[in-house]
Amino acid sequence: MSQVALLTVTHDLEGKNLELFKQVQKGLEDIYGELFIAISDLSSTELVKEMERSRFKVKIIPKEGAAQARREVVKFGLTGQSQHFHYCDFDRLLIWSKNHLDELKNIVPVMPNHDYLILGRTERAMNTHPMEWIETEKITNKICSLELGKEVDITAGSCSFSRECANYINIFSKEKMTDAEWAMIIHRIAKLNVDYAQVEGLEYHEDTNGITRIISDSEKWLGRLQLSLIISQTALKIGK
Repeated sequence: MSQVALLTVTHDLEGKNLELFKQVQKGLEDIYGELFIAISDLSSTELVKEMERSRFKVKIIPKEGAAQARREVVKFGLTGQSQHFHYCDFDRLLIWSKNHLDELKNIVPVMPNHDYLILGRTERAMNTHPMEWIETEKITNKICSLELGKEVDITAGSCSFSRECANYINIFSKEKMTDAEWAMIIHRIAKLNVDYAQVEGLEYHEDTNGITRIISDSEKWLGRLQLSLIISQTALKIGK
């Protein structure tokens, strides 16, 4: 049995990821020792019921943004027995397990070798994303790389960490975005090692990873720019 637990979160009003979850469920359940998901209270009841029938431990939470959902699932995961955790946004996880299951199977067993492991995208995986994601995330990743002293892609929605790191995150995480915050908590406050690995599986598919509401191209660029600024500011201030 794997010593790594999966942590994931979702806010899915229409249950658009339900069928894809059914396709990849067994593959995921075979990889992890424990599986935890925090689901917003506005999500599809069908999705909730399906998750409750699975090996996942399910926690229903108020919709208070992605960062708070991520904190909730870390706290939830700490109620289990696992000594290591893999966090991945649910939509990212589904695409990864559907298209690159072998890669996921191979990387999970090496996660316990790291205190904290940022999981980023290969050049090919990055280039599957919309241009407004690619261009704005270049700036965020440059700033985070300078702060960590190594080249990283910190905005891909996945990382792994030890139980010790999870306890630090549980205590100190309070920011509006966690992408850079968690790594900086471990780097500056816990003073543990932050490592980096690239994967193919964190690629983008519009049907699964795209936003559901219709907005203009300008709004798409501005939205991604605002996220980039928040994450970059967090990288600079946490633990200083």
